[in-house]
Amino acid sequence: MATTHALAGLLLAVPVALVAPEFAVVAAVAGFAGGVFPDLDMPGEHRRTLHFPVYYTLAAGAVGVAALVVPSAWTVGSVMFLAAAAVHSLSDALGGDLELRPWEGTGDRGVYSHYHRRWWRPRRWVRYDGAPEDAVATVGLGLLALLAYDGAFDALVLGTIAVGVVYAALRRRIVDWGEQAVDALPEETVDRLPDTLVEDLR
Repeated sequence: MATTHALAGLLLAVPVALVAPEFAVVAAVAGFAGGVFPDLDMPGEHRRTLHFPVYYTLAAGAVGVAALVVPSAWTVGSVMFLAAAAVHSLSDALGGDLELRPWEGTGDRGVYSHYHRRWWRPRRWVRYDGAPEDAVATVGLGLLALLAYDGAFDALVLGTIAVGVVYAALRRRIVDWGEQAVDALPEETVDRLPDTLVEDLR
């Protein structure tokens, strides 16, 4: 889930808070945002358009060197954003596939590697986004973040946990609701929707 990725990105910034507390806030916000960013490709080709498991990693390493040489809010924030986006993209390969019902385990697309020009297969350590184990990961990462930041981001973390738990509880129903919504739409409206979306929901 995006919530799991966001909280993982927030936790990535903890070492910055310990070593350079003057950059703690910018690092935390950038890590959280970087954890969410790749999933903004959902309206397009999800796990491909904004997912770059290799390139984000290389970019984070390069900017990380710059941040060590010239530490500033911009360099530290940039490296945390890129590192969180890299962790997000890499960890998507550990989850389920991109099928409409990923709990059925019928697909073979985990995340696309532009460097290798192919899809990495899903490992299914977390069976699908919104699976019970994904909700557990969101809650666990959130609790760690609450402890690590000592109240500084309580509202953000608690809100993220709440969104993740609710999404996980409704995950399978959302697909059914989507199908019902498409079936209820006038045909001229359906014709304006992306073909891939309509095919998935029908």
